[in-house]
Amino acid sequence: MSAHPYSPAFDVAGFGFVSGALSVDEHGVAVEGRVPALEAAMARLTERLATVDMKLSDVVKTTYFVTDVSLRDEANRHYETVFAEPRPARSFVQVAALPYGATVEIEAIAHKKDEH
Repeated sequence: MSAHPYSPAFDVAGFGFVSGALSVDEHGVAVEGRVPALEAAMARLTERLATVDMKLSDVVKTTYFVTDVSLRDEANRHYETVFAEPRPARSFVQVAALPYGATVEIEAIAHKKDEH
């Protein structure tokens, strides 16, 4: 049985709806540092996408939840290294806290392109 009552990702009609991926390591421990936290959240997002046979290049929209909105500039630079143009749409929201002491959570919507 899963530790959580929801799917890491759910696919329907070519779309993947990905639950929030936290800035934790593979053992669920919060990652310290600003850029390492962004990288960890993106790594967890990549793992969740894989559960529905999708990858980062399939992402069309992300929502970032952060505990410090001043992370935006670093997040922008990181986004440019992760996603090719045209980059996915994105929302960036500051929250009071995140589970497990994480500082970043990224959720996504992906779309599997037809391979004809």
